[in-house]
This record gives sequence, structure tokens and C-alpha cells, in this order.
Amino acid sequence: MAATTRAVSTAVSEDSLFIPLIDFSLFLNGSEEDKKAAANGMINGFKDAGFIYIKNHGIPQDVIDRVFSESARFFQRPKGEKEALAWASHPLPLKRVTQLSDPTLVAALRSVNPDLKESFEIGRDNEPGHPNNWPHDSAGDVFTTIMQAFFVTCHHLHIEVMRAIGLGMGLGPGFFDAFTNVGDHTLRLLHYPATHKDVFAQNRDQVRAGRHTDYGSITLLFQDDKGGLQVKSPQGTFVNATPISGAIVVNAGDLLARWSNDLIKSTEHQVVEPPQAEAVGDEYPSRYSCAYFCNPNFDASIEVLPGTYATEAEKKYSAINSGQYLVQRLASTYV
Repeated sequence: MAATTRAVSTAVSEDSLFIPLIDFSLFLNGSEEDKKAAANGMINGFKDAGFIYIKNHGIPQDVIDRVFSESARFFQRPKGEKEALAWASHPLPLKRVTQLSDPTLVAALRSVNPDLKESFEIGRDNEPGHPNNWPHDSAGDVFTTIMQAFFVTCHHLHIEVMRAIGLGMGLGPGFFDAFTNVGDHTLRLLHYPATHKDVFAQNRDQVRAGRHTDYGSITLLFQDDKGGLQVKSPQGTFVNATPISGAIVVNAGDLLARWSNDLIKSTEHQVVEPPQAEAVGDEYPSRYSCAYFCNPNFDASIEVLPGTYATEAEKKYSAINSGQYLVQRLASTYV
């Protein structure tokens, strides 16, 4: 009980939505009792809410601060420069995220309420056929070095989080290692530009990022202090996932939910009008975040995990290739 008290506290509690704050240092460096307490707290959070926060995660704050400052500097570049650096090999214009799949409805949504954001995508540098497009100037060289290092840092944290999930599910901390060694992830830098309050007042359906779930195993979300992220509660309301200094928001994606036979939840979330207190006069300032979308190795076969079913009939899902699944999901739900 003492270990659980040390490991788990409250990040969000509203409308039957409880998102725990996990002291991840207890999993990384604690006793066996501490490791189990942290892992169990994480699994309970993923089962109940699909979201957790982790603190003392091992990434120094000055590293995160530098990533945010370099991201902000990047988004100050002229629009033409940024557009020229988009993934040329990526077939999808990522302008609006939605749960819709009907092409007609998707096109209508894009024209009426485009998300108020811009993004820059970074994958692993050695992925065949999908090179990163880095800016080639002195500021771009600094940007590239910082982001390449951060990509690797987040990859290592992903491995540790999956080890905790393995322990919490009774599979053992090494169960997922063979699925996580390659680093088939995406680091998405996000900028939500300053927006006049009238934009939201005149269109109550306007959001900064529409309702969606993520598609991979987990997402590591680094937020600034501006707010706006909301998570769907069991009551159907959307609850503020308020930033906590030094903490990372971690949410489970659709593929992990499928992998766990729906034992783990992949929960809808969105980014909406910021709290009124964030406004400066009649304008909301820019918001920045960094989302590290983690996936099993793209060549991995994902089958329902042992211990999540008693009989073959209780398996909800057949085996699927990780990379193919993610391409299908992106093609059907991004516009």
C-alpha cells in the first residue's frame, strides 16, 4: 500500500474520469515493489481512462525546453519554406483529424472547420523510402540536431513505458522488447497559432484539433502551459487535461487497445478553445505541443495478448501487420 501511495496520485478527476499521475522513477529505479506499484497504476489508468500522466520520467526539463524553443523558431519560418519541408513521400494532406470515414462527409468537414494548427513530422532518419526533410541553413542545422536527439530520447522512454505495461499486464517487463527495438515512430511538432476569441464565439464547432483517437501503441505528449487538451469521460463529456509542470501525458492508441483485446482503452480527445484565463485581451496566444506517436515495429504481427482471453472465441481480433494497420487507419481518417 505504501508503494502504491508513492507511485500513484491524481492528475485529473472529473465526471467519473480519473487519470492518474505516476511517479515513473519508481519503475525506472525503484525496488521490485515500487516497480509493480508504478506498473499497476499505469495499467489501471489505461484500463479506466486510456490516459495517464508520468513525472520523473528521466528526460531533463532543459532538453524539453530546448525542443519547444526550437519548434517555435521553426514555425516562425515563412509558410513557403515550411510547406517545402513537408514529407514528399507522405500521401496524405494532414489538415483535419476526425473519426469520420465517409469521403463526402470528410470533405465537407474540411471545408467548414479546418483545424487551427500546423505541424511538422519527423520519422526515424534511416527509414527506407521516407527521408526526413530538414531545413538546410545554420538555424536548421541546430534544429535538426536537437530533434534527432529528442527522437532517440523519446524512443528509449517508449521502450521503458512498454516494459512497465508488460509488467502491469503480467507478461513480464521484457515481453514487448522485440516489438519496440526499431523505432518506427513519428515525432509531430504542433503549433496552434494565436487566435482571436471571436473565431470561437462565432463558430461553436471550431476547435484547434478535432475529436480523435490515436492509432498506434502509445503517444507521449509534451504540452506547454496554455491548455486546451480535453479527454472524453465515461459520462460522454470532455474534461480538461490540464498541463502539469514536468509531466508527460501518455495515452493508449487503437493498436494497443486491439492488442490487449480491448482491456486497455483508446479514448477520444480533442484540443479546443483555451481557458478564458489564457486570453491576452481578445486573443488567445499560440500553443505548442510535441506528440511522439509510438508504434510497434512496422514488420511486427500484432496478435491478441496472452492473458486477455480464456478461449479462442474470446479473441476479438485476428492478427494484423503493424505497419499495414497504421497505413489503413491514416488513409481512412486523416483529411
